[in-house]
Amino acid sequence: MVPPEWTRIFQNETNDLRQGDSWCLEFDYSIKPEDPEQGWKEYIRNTSAWFTCTKCGRGWPSNRVKVFFHMRLMKGQGIVKVRPYRQNCKKCNDAPMEEPSITSDNIGILLKNLVKKIRIKCYNEKHEQDNNYFQIQEVKSPHEPAHCEACIDGVCTREFPSSAGTFF
Repeated sequence: MVPPEWTRIFQNETNDLRQGDSWCLEFDYSIKPEDPEQGWKEYIRNTSAWFTCTKCGRGWPSNRVKVFFHMRLMKGQGIVKVRPYRQNCKKCNDAPMEEPSITSDNIGILLKNLVKKIRIKCYNEKHEQDNNYFQIQEVKSPHEPAHCEACIDGVCTREFPSSAGTFF
C-alpha cells in the first residue's frame, strides 16, 4: 500500500505529463534492483530517512537510503513501482527490517526527479541532467552495512554527502 503522502505528491508531479496519460504509483518489495522486467525502465536514488526499531524503540537517521523505481508506460497507462530499502537496529538481536520514514520535502524531491526520468525514459524528451538534492540528516555514526537491506542485497554503494550538505 502506498502511503497517502506519496500518492498526493506523485499525482501533483505527474499532472503535467502528456494529456490523456494516467500514472499510478505502487510500493512493490518484490522488484529486483538493477533487473527490471522486460519493457520496464529503472531509476535509482538515494535519500535520507529516519528509522525506528519496533522491537526496542531506538531511532536512528541515515543518509544512505536507497529507493528503486521501476516504470512503464503502455497505451496511456503509466505505472511506477517503488521499493524503498529498509534497515534494522544494530542493538537488538533478530531485529526486523524497518521501513524508512522520509520527510515530505525529501519525498517531493524524489518524485520530482522521478518525473524528470519518466519524461526522458518513457516520453523520450530531452532534459538537462540537473537533479534536486535531498536534505540530509545529522548522522553521528557510520553506515552499518550488516544492518542495511541494500548492502545485504549488494546494491548500496558508498556515496557521501558533499560539503554543501546534500547529495543524490
